[in-house]
Amino acid sequence: MKKTLSLCAVLLTGAVMMACAQMNNRNKGAVIQELDKAAFIEKVVDYENNPQVWKYRGSKPAVIDFYATWCGPCKAMAPILEELSRQYADSVCFYKIDVDKQPELASLFGITSIPTFLFIPAEGDPRMTQGAMEKDSFDRIIREFLLKSPGR
Repeated sequence: MKKTLSLCAVLLTGAVMMACAQMNNRNKGAVIQELDKAAFIEKVVDYENNPQVWKYRGSKPAVIDFYATWCGPCKAMAPILEELSRQYADSVCFYKIDVDKQPELASLFGITSIPTFLFIPAEGDPRMTQGAMEKDSFDRIIREFLLKSPGR
């Protein structure tokens, strides 16, 4: 009886460790940085010193998710953004801005509906989309608009 219980404990411990490893691997590489006003000015655009001209400060294209913690569609988009941030970790920066904590940034972009996504190419003007979207549509915008690569 003791051997059976010991074997069950070992198997259960192994199963728990495997489940934890799978969860860690799922989140591995997902890098979505929360932006406040100072970080936005540093990494995206200095709208205070140069309010008339869009001059992106990053070296890689970027996606900014304007969201709120209470927003259902925002919560539904979170795993898609995490997955895409892992997929494009080497070529696209992913940021998020909580509109409740950063009302000035939300106002700057006229955010009236969330989620809203700002797609910023390395060169050129950004594009904004509102509302939740399917992963394939989001991926297509990244490939075609940000990376200028129509194929998979």
